[in-house]
Amino acid sequence: MNCFNGQRYLREAIDSVYAQSYPDWEIVFFDNASTDDSAVIARSYDDRLRYFKGDRTVPLGAARNCAIEQARGEFIAFLDCDDRWSAKKLERQIPLFRDSQIGIVYSDAVVFNQDGDRSRFYDRMPSSTGECFRQLLKEYFLCMPTVMIRRTALDEVGEWFDPRFEISEEADLFIRLARRWSLAMVKEPLAEYRVHAQSSTWSRGHLVAEEAELLLSKLKSATPDFWERFGDEAEYFRMTSRLRKASYCFRTGDSRGARNCAFPYALKSRYALMLLVASFLPEAVIHPLQKWYLRKRVTAS
Repeated sequence: MNCFNGQRYLREAIDSVYAQSYPDWEIVFFDNASTDDSAVIARSYDDRLRYFKGDRTVPLGAARNCAIEQARGEFIAFLDCDDRWSAKKLERQIPLFRDSQIGIVYSDAVVFNQDGDRSRFYDRMPSSTGECFRQLLKEYFLCMPTVMIRRTALDEVGEWFDPRFEISEEADLFIRLARRWSLAMVKEPLAEYRVHAQSSTWSRGHLVAEEAELLLSKLKSATPDFWERFGDEAEYFRMTSRLRKASYCFRTGDSRGARNCAFPYALKSRYALMLLVASFLPEAVIHPLQKWYLRKRVTAS
């Protein structure tokens, strides 16, 4: 667990680990120099929660690496301070690692918000098992609080979380893991993923396209014939990342930015065409539309 000023939902998250039916676990809790009461909450638990605190706040990828360095288990799972686990998460996922080719096990999740809206994560997203590198590259589909990884797979991949990424550090790592290892899935929801406007993915969407280019650059460097073998998937990944940035620009009032990102794909994607047309609307129309879009996205279930 990595935490930076996460006191609001922290006890819910920790309690969901203590409620696990699988008995053999530890929490490695890395406090990324929080200034709220996160430390007080974390230290109120017993020694199954091992508390560590950084001297200064570092990027999330670097903080995740600090936590992994302290982990003693054969398998590593992730839980951010605003999410929760089902009580049977570990019990249901760990047996799938009996297959020695499996490096990542994930599950379905429930997406929820403060208004009580709830839905299944994979009602809206694709999923796949086995060799999934192409699928993950084309349309990344893993839900972070559901993911478990084999420690030996993590050690073999070399670099762990790349601290240069601010919102895509897990996609970078898990796509690289999928280059060598297979994926397995439990189709029942074993985690709850909270949607709120303060989440980093939501609040820093302007970085999504730039980080996609960094990820593609890394993959190309690691695989000399990358574009020849995976060019179609890479181009689709680039398009969806730029449209995500266009979406961010639109809902934050940057019509020009939305237009620039969406224009190259207007003939390939109806969504791109919709954003492009919306970006030309007069302010009297576009401002209410932006507010509606922001409310719809933050509270979407």
